[in-house]
Order: sequence, then C-alpha cells, then structure tokens
Amino acid sequence: MGHNHSHDHDTLSGNRLLFSIFLNILITISQIVGGVISGSLALISDAVHNLSDVLSLIISYGANFLSNKKKQTQYQTYGFKRAEIIAAFINSAALIAIAIFLAIEAVKRLSEPQEIMSEIVIWLALIAIAGNGISVLLLKKDADHNINMRAAYLHLISDFLTSVAVLVGGILMKFYGIYWLDAILTMVISVYLLFMGWQIFLDSLKILMLFAPENINIEDIQKEILIINEIENIHHVHVWHLNDKDIHFEAHIEFKEDIKLSEFDLICKRVEQILAEKFDIRHANLQPEYDRDDHKSFIIQD
Repeated sequence: MGHNHSHDHDTLSGNRLLFSIFLNILITISQIVGGVISGSLALISDAVHNLSDVLSLIISYGANFLSNKKKQTQYQTYGFKRAEIIAAFINSAALIAIAIFLAIEAVKRLSEPQEIMSEIVIWLALIAIAGNGISVLLLKKDADHNINMRAAYLHLISDFLTSVAVLVGGILMKFYGIYWLDAILTMVISVYLLFMGWQIFLDSLKILMLFAPENINIEDIQKEILIINEIENIHHVHVWHLNDKDIHFEAHIEFKEDIKLSEFDLICKRVEQILAEKFDIRHANLQPEYDRDDHKSFIIQD
C-alpha cells in the first residue's frame, strides 16, 4: 500500500515538472526576443535564468523518472537513486555560474547605460510572473521532501522574484527614465541567484562525497550501541547519505564472547532498532567479530 502511494505521488511530481518545462520554454523564448528588441539586459538576464530553469527542470524530470522507474540490477545495485542528487548538483552549479556571468555583464552595462523600451519589459515581466507563479505553486509541496524538486523549485521561485524586480524596474524606467536601473537590477538578480544556489550546491556535494549527515553525531551512535552488554567494541564505522532521504550505516562489531549466529541476529535487530528510532537510519550493514586482530579505531584511516 505504501509503495502504491509513493508511486502515484512520484508520477504526479513528474507531470508537474513536465508542465513547468513547457511554461518556461514559452517564457524564455518571449523574453529573449523581447530583450533583444527592447535592449534590456535585465530582461535578457531573466531570459537566461529561465533558460537555466528549462535545462534544470529537464534534468530534474529525467532524474525523477530514473529514480522511480529504474530498479536495481546486478550491474546497478542501487538503481538510479543518486540521479536526483546529481541533478541538484548540476542545477545549483549552473545557477552559480549564471549569477557570476550576469554580474560581470551588469558592471559593463552600468558604465554605458542605454535607453530601454520599457513597455516591452513590463508586459514580458508580467507574463513571466504569471508563468513562474503557476510553476512555483505546482512544485511547492514536493520541494519540502526532495532535494531535486527543491532545486527545481528554487530555480522557479528565484525567477518569479527576479521577474517581479524586472517589472518594477520597467515601470520606473517608463515613468522616470532611469535606464541605469536595468544594470543595477541585473546585479541584484545575480547576487540573489548566487545566494539561492550555494546551499543546494554544498548539500548535494556533501552527499556525493559521502559525508556523514550533519544532524547525526557518530559518537552518539557509538555510545548507544555500547549500552548493549554483549558488545565489546564498535569500529570501522561509516555513515553516509545515499540520497537526501536514505541514510546508510556500516560498522564492525566486536563481541565479548564467541556467540552463536542466532544470538548475533537477535543483537543485530536491537542495534537496527536503536539506529532507526534514535537516528532515523534504516539501512545498516553490521560485521560481527570476536577476538579478531585488526584495527579497533572508531574511524579507520583507509
């Protein structure tokens, strides 16, 4: 029953992503054409950001499909569970690169401001606000529990806000003729993009590098497991995120006595219960040992 619910939810998420892709393609094309005609760098920067949205949403859609449709095989024992993390990493890296590029172009434009056809900017900004607003609402729920969907959601909400800024700038340029504001808006947009992309970039990089989750203190795990009387020592410990939801744990457990395999199985269940209830770790690989001559360090330097 739980599997069926998850499958329907993932299918719905994929459909929402697909709809958002088509919306952003239309927005991107209209803004590029309008930006060239009007001479607005801010509008073109918003179009470039929308283009990155399209690419990121396509990557996210593909990752969502692979993560949920492709199962484990003898050659892919984890299936494609890391596809969404890779997508989040690529999306956030692209956002950072675009932000730096726009900032450089804005500085160049600020030294030589030019007249902007503000009415085109205003109308296209309104279209972008409507399109991105719909996409943001579609993906908001999924962004709460999935790093890949959160990356796509942040792309969209940042573009929604930048379109609002472009709209305000267009209005001010129309009525007051302050065309240098176009370059200022572009710089503000670039700083915002950098801020939005950096945390997801770090989070996805840490997962890809197999860092231990920041919310878990490995020494606390050691203390909890050593409460079990039969266990002498726990060493060669590894804790890592497979994706943004699944945490894996492996360790060598040395016993005080040469126990039977059936006894180890019972103790193993107790350890798994501790890991699940206190640390939300539901995938554990435990290697039993007794009087074995190996390194007993908690963290082994391979």
